[in-house]
Amino acid sequence: MIDFHVIPDLLYVIPTDKHSASELKAVLTAHPEVRFVSLAAVDLMGNDTDEKIPIADFISNIDDYLEGKAVQTDGSSVVLPGIATLNDGKVDLIPDPEVIWYIDYNYEHIDLATGKPVGTLRIPSFLHHNGEEVCSRSILRRSTANFEEKVKEMFLSNPSLCSQYGFTPDQLDRIMLITATELEFWVNSPDEIISTEQLSISQELKESYWKRTKGVVRTALEQVILMLEKYGFGPEMGHKEVGGVKASLNSSGEFHFIMEQLEVDWKYSGARQGADYELIARILIKEIFRLHGLDVSFNAKPLPGVAGSGEHTHVNAVAYLKNGKKINLFSPEDPGSDFLSVFGWGCLFGIMKNYSRVINPFVSATTDAFERLTPGFEAPTHCVASIGKDVKTPSRNRSVLLGLVRSEDNKYATRFELRAPNPHTNTYLCLSAVYQAMLDGIDYAIGSGKDTKTLEAEFCKPYGTPSDYLLADRLYRCEDDIFEDMDSNERDRLFGTPAATVFDSISPLKDSDVAEILNRDDVFCTSLVDSYYQAMLVRWEMELLQKIIPANLSTLRSITRNEEGECAYDGRLWNDITDLKNLLGKDTGEKQSIFTRIKAAVKANDWAKTSEYQLAMKNAMTELRTKYKAYCENQI
Repeated sequence: MIDFHVIPDLLYVIPTDKHSASELKAVLTAHPEVRFVSLAAVDLMGNDTDEKIPIADFISNIDDYLEGKAVQTDGSSVVLPGIATLNDGKVDLIPDPEVIWYIDYNYEHIDLATGKPVGTLRIPSFLHHNGEEVCSRSILRRSTANFEEKVKEMFLSNPSLCSQYGFTPDQLDRIMLITATELEFWVNSPDEIISTEQLSISQELKESYWKRTKGVVRTALEQVILMLEKYGFGPEMGHKEVGGVKASLNSSGEFHFIMEQLEVDWKYSGARQGADYELIARILIKEIFRLHGLDVSFNAKPLPGVAGSGEHTHVNAVAYLKNGKKINLFSPEDPGSDFLSVFGWGCLFGIMKNYSRVINPFVSATTDAFERLTPGFEAPTHCVASIGKDVKTPSRNRSVLLGLVRSEDNKYATRFELRAPNPHTNTYLCLSAVYQAMLDGIDYAIGSGKDTKTLEAEFCKPYGTPSDYLLADRLYRCEDDIFEDMDSNERDRLFGTPAATVFDSISPLKDSDVAEILNRDDVFCTSLVDSYYQAMLVRWEMELLQKIIPANLSTLRSITRNEEGECAYDGRLWNDITDLKNLLGKDTGEKQSIFTRIKAAVKANDWAKTSEYQLAMKNAMTELRTKYKAYCENQI
């Protein structure tokens, strides 16, 4: 651990109006502690690139760097399968001048000349292959630009639509998509084991949720918020989340056995800047807590049986007028009588109709993500929305996929909160898919000529009622707790059976109707969707073979019998346990174990069977753990 503190006079950001060669030279010359430059692009899996370019070389060749002529990488360093191939692997990194550039400091490396930590200028960038943009950031740029341009054209050609917001077409300047995220994560003291039972009990007793932070966790969290202020995030709060246990105090007055779940929120920004902020925030949080001797996990489900970590993603759209006035396009003329504007209803229609097949492949594409999306942990499982019990009562339903956030007194507050993403969701691609789906719904809502009440009735239709846009045998709105008030069969019937594995999630990407929405106006091109599909498939395969099966096999080998003092009940339990262990991991001459069947299905590229066997493995492992826990608890 080092004595870390926030240094007020460091250079933290270089704003967009300072990205010319002359101004960059002046800024960097005035801050000699900034010793390196790194062009940070984001591949299709969400990985960001990082390299150390000496600042002298950057300044000497600054025009080449700014024009994207100076930095190249090869296909093996980024995830672009089928695009950056072995015989055509050169990829160029092109700086993005339209977002904030920031300085990443190494607080363990002090520059002797200045006495300040050594800094690296991180420049958010795009990946180009043979002149084409091929990265997550470029997809979001195209999606955002396409949405904002198309919506502006709608307003310019539709005076009656403008009049709903109190302006005329000639007064409109631009449309802007804005976003923000709520980032959850776990922190713990390394090398100290805390049982799942302790965490589960603490969660049930609500011993952590929004409680006071203490000791080193408090210090690190406060420093994170202060650092986010320095980087221009506009942090709104940091607090304890539902998971965690009370730390123990040692004789030196220090806390140990730390295991806590935290959340950090910040203000809205443009879509691409917001996605960049999330990437920067994860780096800052991990580093600051590490400097205090604490480990940070952004996994969706770092521990079984306790709350996972979400990354609730908020979206809306704003119109800027030439006089500087800002208008929330989701907010209706009269928030006291309507939930949403016609435009807002269109966006909600598009998200909810297209979520499972168009958006979810970019939200939940790892086994870890599906481990979080289970009943009982305030994580959504089914595609259903809450808009509020009535127009006077805002939504407070935490069991749904999407919530409408609104305030009758504040039109600017109206927005959608998508609750399924997790900290490792690729936010660039998630937002891109959301915007493409929203456009699909806007076309319907505005083109239909229906008013807000008619659209509300259509969205809130009973199950089985036909719709001009939505599916008949689906319920899209629910204000009840879908976990407490209905069983799994009822949820599947009303809201549709959700994807349960990576293959379930990404397989719709092969369907032509999904491709049509994603590739509208060349936002997601076929080669990029295919590359993403292949990348997620390979990662799923590797997770299964190299991580999940070996971990489960290790669990099987750790389950041992204690025959001393066994009763008949214990014996029956142990027989069941033995049967489950054999089912999972023991091959015989007559049949193969589930582990072996998964391996064979992967080798045969039979992804449907792989998916089926993975679910069988998950169910058997859950039953095994339950029975072994009962067996152990009965030993005295």
